[in-house]
Amino acid sequence: MMTRAALFALILTTTFGSVSTGAAEQSKTAAPLAVGDMFPRLEAEFLTGRKAVLPDAAAGKSALVMMGFTYDSRFEVEKWAEHLRREFAANDAFTFYEVPVIGGMGRLAKWFIDSGMRKGTPKELHENVITVYGGVDRWKKAMGFVKADENAAYLALLGPDGRVRWLHRGAFTDEAMAALKASIASEQAAPERQ
Repeated sequence: MMTRAALFALILTTTFGSVSTGAAEQSKTAAPLAVGDMFPRLEAEFLTGRKAVLPDAAAGKSALVMMGFTYDSRFEVEKWAEHLRREFAANDAFTFYEVPVIGGMGRLAKWFIDSGMRKGTPKELHENVITVYGGVDRWKKAMGFVKADENAAYLALLGPDGRVRWLHRGAFTDEAMAALKASIASEQAAPERQ
């Protein structure tokens, strides 16, 4: 039986590394996303085990996609999620997704990783977590990954049509939340774009 410490060490050493995804995979996203771009198709699974496809899963709503590329990035993503749950609990036209992107040998530890995340995430939020195994280079490029900010949260606000409306990299701040809220309010006040 594997101890918790051994499992943690295995996950750390095998999951959050980047592996080359090949030319075909990398060419799907040639440049970092910009406001106005359609969010690239993301296919994975929610923590419930149900298939998740973005931006389709959020169609008709504003949705904040929060990606993390390292184990430590979860702290910034979780901080954002905590504030979003409080701020937008009554807003049915908004949702969010925590999206850990795991590369390297992480696929081999998928069962352990998903099981640990299910235990650490309230059941009512299981459909707000989408774990992506593979395609790390593609998503790093799309989200404008910077090595100096490897532990940052990478955020993209999608409009109801799946187009990017706002981008941010970094920790939760009151200023960033104000900018996000302004973008959401602007989007929800403009039904003619939908």
